[in-house]
Amino acid sequence: MNAEMDEGTRAVEATLFASENPMTIADIKLYVGEEIDIRAALNDLQNDYSGRGISLVKAGDRWHFQTAHDLSHLLRRERAELRKLSRAGMETLAIIAYHEPVSRAEIEAIRGVQVAKGTLDVLMEAGWVRPAGRREVPGRPLIYATTAEFLTHFGLQSRKELPGIDDLKAAGLLDPVDLAMERLEMEAEEE
Repeated sequence: MNAEMDEGTRAVEATLFASENPMTIADIKLYVGEEIDIRAALNDLQNDYSGRGISLVKAGDRWHFQTAHDLSHLLRRERAELRKLSRAGMETLAIIAYHEPVSRAEIEAIRGVQVAKGTLDVLMEAGWVRPAGRREVPGRPLIYATTAEFLTHFGLQSRKELPGIDDLKAAGLLDPVDLAMERLEMEAEEE
């Protein structure tokens, strides 16, 4: 590595280290300037931090340092305990993550019950869900999508890494009888 690249990599490292939130390449560029090859610097940093106590992680289009996954258990007691998300909150978050962008009416149709306003408020306060505009239909309902914080919190690079039906069944999270009943109901509705 030449001295200029080394200095650029150091600047990118310092910027990410000092940031409270994950940063996009454009965010980093605002601090280090246009002349630094940020992608190369990020690649060098990922390699440098590989196998160490912290690692450079990409979540969506944002980069941040985090504790290595195999050591995170050491710091759990340092983290403030968050209140548990209600079942309605978990279901709503899952629907938004798998079907985004989605309106309240669509969430209610999938869940089969009304969504309390507080449920979406809790998800937005957690930083996992955001309003994503309005659907171009009569009434122009607000639609919701997940955020970069959602990806970061759950250790995902993109929504494509969400588990599929087979993964959920294998983990015992889906009851085969419930799935069969759901399929029969969907087939009946189509007829």
